[in-house]
Amino acid sequence: MLKDLITKNRSYRRFYEEVRISTKDLTALVDLARLSPSGANLQPLKFMLSNEEQMNKIIFKYLGWAAYLKDWDGPEEGERPAAYIVILGEKDPAKSYDYDVALACQSMLLGAVEKGLGGCIFASIARAPLSKALNIPENFRIPLIIALGKPKEEVKIEALKNNDVKYWRDEKGVHHVPKRSLDDLIVSF
Repeated sequence: MLKDLITKNRSYRRFYEEVRISTKDLTALVDLARLSPSGANLQPLKFMLSNEEQMNKIIFKYLGWAAYLKDWDGPEEGERPAAYIVILGEKDPAKSYDYDVALACQSMLLGAVEKGLGGCIFASIARAPLSKALNIPENFRIPLIIALGKPKEEVKIEALKNNDVKYWRDEKGVHHVPKRSLDDLIVSF
């Protein structure tokens, strides 16, 4: 059921790093992005796949992990993502792809959940040094990156309290994500 996939699709930040993700599985996730809607059907996105240790280490060091968790610099070795999908868009003002990127990410993450995987979308990226490290041509920029792996953490959805949207971890390492109620979202004027 789609709602089950969406509910299981959390922002996971700790993984069983030793559980590898094949290039075939990454390609299948990109195929879901390919089949997703695209503004004016321009299909402007490209995707760089990483499931090898050395490239993963390069990508990892240019990502900002969990802004609300001030005392956490990201997962330790052994809990890092097994793979990444680096999303690329041409630096062409005639090619707007903000919506395409969001649709592609959601499709790929739902596909990951269906495969028993989880992921996290990153916008906090040191783009210029990462582009240089990955030899990405100057006519491309990195709007987002998806980190993927077999989730090693429990993520619980809970009711929003006092309008505080900040996620947090309890003493057992359970990641709590406050969500607004459905009644708070549906309005009439």
